[in-house]
This record gives sequence, C-alpha cells and structure tokens, in this order.
Amino acid sequence: MRAKVGDYVHTHGVASTDGQHSGRIVEVRGAGERPPYVVRFPDGEERLIYPGPETVVEPRFPRD
Repeated sequence: MRAKVGDYVHTHGVASTDGQHSGRIVEVRGAGERPPYVVRFPDGEERLIYPGPETVVEPRFPRD
C-alpha cells in the first residue's frame, strides 16, 4: 500500500461504532510512501495507523 499526504484513508473494523472510519493522511512515516500513516479524522483526532487488509486509500488527486 502506498499513499501521500492529503490522500484519504477508509478503514473498516474497530475504528468506529459502525465499523467504518475515514480520515485524511497528514504524515507518511514509512519509506517509499508506505505505512505507517498519521491520519486526522473529522473529529480532529490524529492517530498513527498501520492499514489492515480492508483499508482503502483514496488519492486526493488522480495518479499519473
């Protein structure tokens, strides 16, 4: 998985009561645009995440 600052991440599982949570990547800590990512969620909380197999990255801008 690769992502850039500004991309959106959609997680499925324990991140929220309905099993889904979305936020914007504010920092990429892994080499080569790889995890972990610091994600800011709509409530303002920031968390360091290691995306699981059900995580989807939505690019902020179309990729070349």
